[in-house]
Amino acid sequence: MAKKEVSQAAEKVAAAEKKKDKKPANPNGNIFVRAGKAIKKFCKDIKGEIKKIVWPDRNTVLKSTGVVLVAVAICAVVIFGVDQLLAWLLSLLERAAQSIGDSDTTAATTAANAGIIALSKFLG
Repeated sequence: MAKKEVSQAAEKVAAAEKKKDKKPANPNGNIFVRAGKAIKKFCKDIKGEIKKIVWPDRNTVLKSTGVVLVAVAICAVVIFGVDQLLAWLLSLLERAAQSIGDSDTTAATTAANAGIIALSKFLG
């Protein structure tokens, strides 16, 4: 009985390989025919994939939306805080550069002021 099952399995494998080995009669056939077949296969594949979609229920959507909104709010607060900190540090540098510029008008001070002003324009 086991030999019969093995032989049937071997026949199935051979049949599958035979189907694989078959090539179309004219692989370089009409481009419109090949394109039509490709489009038809593509549409069938889309239909099959659409059937696999599982839509979440209302509660899941609301919970997920809430999580996303909280995450966005947290990111916004962190970015705002970093922006305010950098603006404050930049204003300190500008004040320091202006006070140095008022007391000493050397070339180095002028270059430092120009660098800080350029940096402040670049950052905002």
